[in-house]
Amino acid sequence: RILERYGSERNVEEMKRFGIVSKAKILGVPKPVLRKIAREIGVNHELALKLWETNIHEARILASLIADPKRVDEDLMEKWVRDFDNWDICDQCVFNFFWRTSLAYRKAVEWSQRSEEFVRRAGFVLMAKLAMSDKRANDSVFKNFLPYLLEGARDNRKYVVKAVSWALRRIGRRSPRLREKVLKLVEEIEKIGTGNTRYIARETIRELTKQKK
Repeated sequence: RILERYGSERNVEEMKRFGIVSKAKILGVPKPVLRKIAREIGVNHELALKLWETNIHEARILASLIADPKRVDEDLMEKWVRDFDNWDICDQCVFNFFWRTSLAYRKAVEWSQRSEEFVRRAGFVLMAKLAMSDKRANDSVFKNFLPYLLEGARDNRKYVVKAVSWALRRIGRRSPRLREKVLKLVEEIEKIGTGNTRYIARETIRELTKQKK
């Protein structure tokens, strides 16, 4: 009832313009409102599980904000990721929740090789988020992601392509050593010769060479 109170049909239409459509019901609740509600609730894993089952887009995002990463298991991650049908729920779950779990690195690799568009995107977004936020990780962990990113670059689906580009740029920004490895990899990606691979190469080179200067 709280979520319905803050929903807006105008927001729902605006979300459609950005490709946020779903089999789940979308209420059009703004993200700042969801974060405020999450802060008021705090961590509540049982409630998160119930919210996910409502089949409401914003309830699922709220679930990702209040779920307890220490209580997650592989079955839960697989159950949630199978429900992803747009980039918004995918990215919100990864950024709010999945990257904090003990399974994050393994799932990043596994999901990056799956065929479902938003499962595969989740794998690459996990790589990007881990590169951004896991300050204790060794460079070698991210070096191991590079072959999967090379393979992902061959995917012709927009939301996968954008996630591959994002992950490459974030990995390249972690250290000078990784920057050089990423720049070398995007030379191979560019040679594949599709519009998508040229986009990935162009965006990555632009950001990483700008950072170097």
